Amino acid sequence: MKKLNILLFAISASLTSVFASVAMAHEYSVGDIEIGHPWSRPTPPGTPMGVGYLVIKNHSDKTVTLVGATTPKAEHVSIHETVMVDGVMRMQSVKEGLAISAGGVVELKPLSYHLMLEKLAEPIKEGESIPLTLEFAGAEAVNVELSVQSLDADIKEVEMDHSGHGMEH
Repeated sequence: MKKLNILLFAISASLTSVFASVAMAHEYSVGDIEIGHPWSRPTPPGTPMGVGYLVIKNHSDKTVTLVGATTPKAEHVSIHETVMVDGVMRMQSVKEGLAISAGGVVELKPLSYHLMLEKLAEPIKEGESIPLTLEFAGAEAVNVELSVQSLDADIKEVEMDHSGHGMEH
């Protein structure tokens, strides 16, 4: 009986590990485009903007360009880049899209390229999933879900200038 319990425990632990790995993988593929670990952060009530982060891998032999995204959670989604200007971190819109070279990888992450979810319909809550469609020139659209992680997930405290976030859309 003891051996059976040990065997059942081992099988249970293995299955838990497999399911956890699948859940944590959080990857999507359409054609030659692979999207890894799309995620976001919760927003306080009344905050009109949220963020989206992910990794884009281009397995094709040509450059593709992320030109936009849509979500029912926000009125508009834009691509932004964080840059250092005169010692102050600023965000600016990437209006021509974000090119991913043939065989290349681009990571949208804190303090770098990211998606801005503008004019949110309601606050983003930790633990929820946000449907998002990524639109590309040179590749098919990819539907993903942003997994909303804690506020302190992978960020450093820095001075940030949000003046470039006019709500012109």
